[in-house]
Amino acid sequence: MDFGVFILAVLVIAFVLSRFVTERIRVKNHSMEHTLDDGDSVLIEKLSYRFGEPERYDIIVFRQKGTGEELVKRIIGLPSETVQIKNGRFYINDEEIDDIEGLDPPEDAGIAASPVKLSVGEYFVVGDNRKESIDSRYEEVGTVTSTRIAGRVYLRLLPISKLRFFFRK
Repeated sequence: MDFGVFILAVLVIAFVLSRFVTERIRVKNHSMEHTLDDGDSVLIEKLSYRFGEPERYDIIVFRQKGTGEELVKRIIGLPSETVQIKNGRFYINDEEIDDIEGLDPPEDAGIAASPVKLSVGEYFVVGDNRKESIDSRYEEVGTVTSTRIAGRVYLRLLPISKLRFFFRK
């Protein structure tokens, strides 16, 4: 095989993988602490959401409306559900749901102090650092539409000492 053809094939494969299959993202704030830290490098996979829907507790990367900044948060509310936070607990359709073990409860319910009805293709997301996360509880983030979701975090790559896979619950 000609070396030029080989290099072209490698570049095409790398482009396809990075565009449609996986992408490396750097965590840029403290909103997911206890799970991910500021500066961590994570890999997201993009295929599962092309063939299926995001699930509750998935850690996702999405684009912030207005700025396009990439944010990392955890899905709590799914399309067509009603989300509310009462006394530091999450309620979906008036039923309390289990939270991720070991995380602080949300002290500030924000807009979810009242029921938030999600439309089709809309998700309610929160950071694992519930005290410092700016997430769907606040107007500047709001609910996240499926078109803004870049993918699901499946691996913390760096720092290598904290290498970890994230499997669905």
